[in-house]
Amino acid sequence: MLLSPSCIYVELHDYLSLQINKRNHLTNLQKKYYTLKTYIGGFESLLVAYSGGVDSALVLKVAHDVLGDKTVAVTADSHSVPRREIAIAKKIAVQIGSKHLIVQTDEIDDENYSSNPVNRCYFCKSELYTKLQDVAKAENITTIANGTNLDDLGDYRPGLQAANELKVVSPLKEAEMTKTDVRELAQQLGLEIWDKPAAPCLASRIPYQSAVTPEKLAAIEQAEYFLKDLDIKDLRVRHFGEKARIELHENDIAFVESKINFIKKKFKTFGFEEIELGLFKSGSLNNHISQN
Repeated sequence: MLLSPSCIYVELHDYLSLQINKRNHLTNLQKKYYTLKTYIGGFESLLVAYSGGVDSALVLKVAHDVLGDKTVAVTADSHSVPRREIAIAKKIAVQIGSKHLIVQTDEIDDENYSSNPVNRCYFCKSELYTKLQDVAKAENITTIANGTNLDDLGDYRPGLQAANELKVVSPLKEAEMTKTDVRELAQQLGLEIWDKPAAPCLASRIPYQSAVTPEKLAAIEQAEYFLKDLDIKDLRVRHFGEKARIELHENDIAFVESKINFIKKKFKTFGFEEIELGLFKSGSLNNHISQN
């Protein structure tokens, strides 16, 4: 069947529009990449606060490409950091080729942190960046950078205040890179964790005003990795005393329900007598906090 000239025009117009949009998007990402490299290149040397997540890994990758041996990655190790995240951070740093150090942070010893106020993250990041300042001085590094991206500014993140106070720079933010930009560029640059789910600290699973303790953090870590070993990639286990709320994406709920008795039995060994299921939403415990 022959198409009418008007149909051909519409289809050709739609095709050309799609190609133009694709080119514009790539050009926009390329511009941001250039801005990122230029911004990082303006520093004599850089210490990257590196968690092993895609954001800080991208900053580390670009910094190492631009500054070479004048880049150092430093990963914080504490009760709030899962062991597997440390292992991933080490692996990716080796692949990038950067010098990588592990520093112990002791935020759990600070009552301002362990009492779990709504600005808990401020005290955690203050502890981290203060420790990083010591490392930077020892390594003769001039500037500390983190992996904050443009989208992070729209969430409740009191840790950003600590970064500002201690003059930590945010290259991704300066390049106006969103999380989507970060993942696309990370994939293009060959970072295998370009699609790695976000992995905020374990303390973020504990409701505000409920004390953060090593025991709670260990229970959360064990519970989450038990579920991840069942091939559930992205989830949260929220700690409500003897009750755990398992937050899942909708397509994982039926699978978990089919194994609920097995999961309940295992969760009891982690100290949870009761479990409930809910839909996954990153930062769900922040929902009641004013953004003003």
